[in-house]
Amino acid sequence: MNSNIVSITLENFQQVILEESKSKLVLVSFWAEQVPESLELRDTLISKVEPFPDHMILATVDCQTQGQIAQQFGIQGLPTAVLVKEGQPTDALSGPQTPESIQEFLDKHLPKIEDGLLNEAKQALADNDVNTAYVNIVKAYEIDSERADIKIVYADAAIQTGKIADAEALLATITMVDQDSDYHAVIAKLELANQAAESPEIKALEEALNTDPNNDEVAHKLAAQYSQVNRNEEALALLFRLVQKDRSNTTSKDLLLDVLKVLPDGDALATKYRRKLYTLMY
Repeated sequence: MNSNIVSITLENFQQVILEESKSKLVLVSFWAEQVPESLELRDTLISKVEPFPDHMILATVDCQTQGQIAQQFGIQGLPTAVLVKEGQPTDALSGPQTPESIQEFLDKHLPKIEDGLLNEAKQALADNDVNTAYVNIVKAYEIDSERADIKIVYADAAIQTGKIADAEALLATITMVDQDSDYHAVIAKLELANQAAESPEIKALEEALNTDPNNDEVAHKLAAQYSQVNRNEEALALLFRLVQKDRSNTTSKDLLLDVLKVLPDGDALATKYRRKLYTLMY
């Protein structure tokens, strides 16, 4: 069983109910074999609480063998679950429950899934793991696309993966009341990204390629510059044209694969060009 699922006895009662509840919520689920509804509630709570080991402990009490504990809680009927914080009962479920009523109760006390994804994305950005950040924040946004804090982190990750238009669209929806320091920091990153995307080096290479469209060396340099400033779609389009023109052009193909590797897992742009390349080669 997970570390946050425990069976309560007189031996560990003080440790779990009195000590552990000082740092985490402890949800005590009382059950007995002869009351099927109590078993259903216990098992449902186990599945719901298991993903949150840092936030909540589920303590199960077999009322047949641990009747003294049930008496200490004043349990008069099953199914019953009691939430304990800092050694004191603070909330409870009593009587038969529907899946909706159980979820409504837990929603009051457990972090939301999108909160976990948001925090993971923030940590990944702090660790410079942009791909992981992007994947997690997209999932959070799919759950709740209205939250400003999710949109701001999404915009940050989008900028760092070259999705400038996506970042601009997200930031445009942030109302003034939510334009905090994090918002302004991402706006500054967006401005820098737009400046970098139009660097003199890129402009010079674009002019050189316009003058000599068949110069693969210049095209490769330009694609590399595009990739460095996260203009990945333009880099991929340029390199794919070269591979399409000459399938034996391994340099262009290798560069294209290198650009694909830096894109986040499941990225639509990566999927699009992997399919195009596969269709072209096979």
